[in-house]
Amino acid sequence: MTVSKKWLLNLNKVDSPLGKILVVTKGPDVCALDFADHEQRMRQILQSHYGDFSLIPASDSLGICDRIQAYFSGNYESLATISVNTRGTPFQQKVWSLLREIPVGKTLTYGELATQLGNPIASRAVGMANSRNPVAIVIPCHRVIGANAKLTGYAGGLARKQWLLKHEGVALADTSGQLPLPLGF
Repeated sequence: MTVSKKWLLNLNKVDSPLGKILVVTKGPDVCALDFADHEQRMRQILQSHYGDFSLIPASDSLGICDRIQAYFSGNYESLATISVNTRGTPFQQKVWSLLREIPVGKTLTYGELATQLGNPIASRAVGMANSRNPVAIVIPCHRVIGANAKLTGYAGGLARKQWLLKHEGVALADTSGQLPLPLGF
């Protein structure tokens, strides 16, 4: 008889201009970061990575929440030292690692990211890996755009993706032909 381990993960909450953010840590590593209104998605990803787990309210003893708030105050480098443990597939981990190398204020297309991975026809696979990114903002999947330079997919919503890119100084292409982007968080 095998007994499955129950993971105890720490949960912090951070206020941001985009709404409350949930930060889940295990030891010194962030293993999930998502917006509170997408908590169910975050829990599904955690369940797929950890199996049985509980979220335990915790204090920000590692200063991670402070660094996230510093990012929103304009200190873009504050996220660089946050350690993450994503527990994805090897391909997902490669994609997520490359995402952390995209400089603030820059974007890449899914195809460009696939080319950097050595497989230029894997843009859809890159998109799928992006959609499973468990650590939003710190692993900046919002910096990946469609081949036509328009905003495409973001688990936190396109309005948040647009806000994050503008916050980082990205000059966005005309978004008038896209879906409306409500800003009522």
